[in-house]
Amino acid sequence: MNCPPTKAAKVRPPLQGNPRRTRQEHSQEIALDYVELIAELIATTGAARVTNLARRLGVTHVTVNRTIQRLQRGGLVNAQPYRSILLTEAGRKLSEESRRRHEIVVEFLKSLGVPDAVAHLDAEGMEHHVSRKTLSAFVKHLERCGRHQPPQ
Repeated sequence: MNCPPTKAAKVRPPLQGNPRRTRQEHSQEIALDYVELIAELIATTGAARVTNLARRLGVTHVTVNRTIQRLQRGGLVNAQPYRSILLTEAGRKLSEESRRRHEIVVEFLKSLGVPDAVAHLDAEGMEHHVSRKTLSAFVKHLERCGRHQPPQ
C-alpha cells in the first residue's frame, strides 16, 4: 500500500477541535442510529415496533417513544400508537446515506488490516463523525486498493 510521506513536525500544533460541530454530530447520531435500525427491522421482519427498537438499542420503551416523537417532528418517521413505525422518504434517504457511510468506513478499516468483526464494531459511530472530505479520501484510498464498490 502506498502511503504519502509525512513530514515530521518539530512542534506539535494545537488540536483544532470544534466543540459545536461535535455536539451537532452527537445530536444527529441518535437519529441516524434509529432510522438505520428502523429500516433494518422493516427489511428483515416487515415491521419496526417500539418494543423491537427498545430491545435492540438496550433502552426503555419510554426512551424510544420520546425519540420517535422527535423523529416524527423532524419529518423522518410516521408513527401512531401501537402501530408499526414507518420511515418517510426523508427518513429512508437518511438511513441509506448512513448505511453507505458505515460501509465505506468498514471497508476502509478492513483495507488497513483491521479484522472484519472489529471493523464493524469500530465503524459504528465513526460514520457519524467523519466529514465528507475525509469520507471522500477513504473512497479514493479504497479505489486505489481496488476495494471500493459503487453505491447500489
